[in-house]
Amino acid sequence: MNKDEIGGNWKQLKGKAKEKWGKLTDDDMTVIEGKRDQLVGKIQERYGYAKEQAEKEVADWERKNDRRG
Repeated sequence: MNKDEIGGNWKQLKGKAKEKWGKLTDDDMTVIEGKRDQLVGKIQERYGYAKEQAEKEVADWERKNDRRG
């Protein structure tokens, strides 16, 4: 996946993102709209994570979903 974008399959992946990070709202998903930095920021905001922790979670999630997409 592109470093800045989660991918063209955001419509498919956003359901998986909401499963993983249940505190993200529909409004958050609209703001994120496939932008990796927005996803990291919203995870930080909703979960109180440091940027490094949010980045790691997103990277792990991307790896799990990249090959299955």
